[in-house]
Amino acid sequence: MGIAVHAPEPLTSTPLVLLHAFPLDSRMWSPVIDLLPDDVPIVLVDAPGFGEGTAQEPGLERLALDVVAAIRELGVDEAVVAGLSMGGYVAMAIAEAAPGLLAGIGLLSTKAGIDPEPAREKRLEMVDAVERGETGVALAMLEGLLGESTRASSPAVVEAVRDRLQEAPPEGLVWAQRSMAARPDRHAALQALPEELPALVLRGAEDSLMGAADAESMAAALGVEVLEVPQSGHLAALEQPGAVANALDDLYRRAVA
Repeated sequence: MGIAVHAPEPLTSTPLVLLHAFPLDSRMWSPVIDLLPDDVPIVLVDAPGFGEGTAQEPGLERLALDVVAAIRELGVDEAVVAGLSMGGYVAMAIAEAAPGLLAGIGLLSTKAGIDPEPAREKRLEMVDAVERGETGVALAMLEGLLGESTRASSPAVVEAVRDRLQEAPPEGLVWAQRSMAARPDRHAALQALPEELPALVLRGAEDSLMGAADAESMAAALGVEVLEVPQSGHLAALEQPGAVANALDDLYRRAVA
């Protein structure tokens, strides 16, 4: 199992499982966790090659099954699962593979559709660059990951993300880009979830990577409205952690009510 799981011990109630974005690791959730109430048990996961995760063969489906197995090994039968960007892809793979595990689902800065061919090719170009030994290849993502407001007025966030991109592990970059390039459309998996399942679809108003139409299509499949966060780009959990914490807390309360 290539993932690393960080969970409180003992885990005695339904957890909120947070799945991180590419090319970061589970530390990206720290600003949000600091603002969540203490009674929300948090489980964090590092994907293969990131944080404390170890490299394995590419595939979001295998990662999803590993997350499901890890949650069940913690002694609980269900969880509220929320993912941002790549983490959202994993959450949707869990929805397809093990819908009964979900007490609620949160999809942040993500999309259910496949990449258009130019985007897929761009992913594989990064793989080629990493495998040629090029360094700092993730730095080119900085402007796209952060909204204009953040870039203009939050230099500490910009520098923190820049540092994380500079540190992005080659094995993680390769694993993730190959995995994301091969992912299928997950709209049917979302539509198949129970109508009463608590759900959240959130996007930053300044997100240039996941557009409003991407969010609306997921929200329509789940029967909810899109929550749009002002003054935020793609990495809403880092740019506007208060708004994201409030949204996740609301999702969690609805799921465990």
